[in-house]
Amino acid sequence: MAQNTESFSFYYQENIDRWASEEKNILFFDPEKDVPDLTDCDLLYLPGGYPEKHLEALVAMDLTRQCIRDYAERGGRIIAECGGMMYLCQSIVTDEGEHSMCGVLPYSITARKADRKLSLGYRRFILDGKEYRGHEFHYTQFLGTLPHSIVQVYDAKENPVPTPVFKYKNVLASYTHLYTLN
Repeated sequence: MAQNTESFSFYYQENIDRWASEEKNILFFDPEKDVPDLTDCDLLYLPGGYPEKHLEALVAMDLTRQCIRDYAERGGRIIAECGGMMYLCQSIVTDEGEHSMCGVLPYSITARKADRKLSLGYRRFILDGKEYRGHEFHYTQFLGTLPHSIVQVYDAKENPVPTPVFKYKNVLASYTHLYTLN
């Protein structure tokens, strides 16, 4: 399952094509308008985008956020990249205030103008014996202390970078946009 909306519009088509070739049922839904049926869902893919620019619509869809939170708590498999990871967090804080998100991950993201900092570059990490490669591009940051990562992430020159990767139940989340997903 993947999302296709302005809030979550950045994904690699190759990943969608690969899932389709594995005979996965791919259903697109708009979290700004739709409550998904995740009953028979094998994978919920929350790609990158700009949820901080669509907070009013995302916050208004409390049933969608609850559905995703319940799916994660039941052990549903989720891959969340950048904006998708932000959506899974407790909240997104802007200059206008704090906005509740799904609450799967116990972190808050700041999108306040004073906190903006460009994070950009190629990324690589190894998790459970598999290598993941991707890129990072965002201005938002974690509010407060940077959360602990389950793996060390490296840039293209093999320098360690502070990009955290999270694993909670069957949720894999990070600011990294993955080129290939396993």
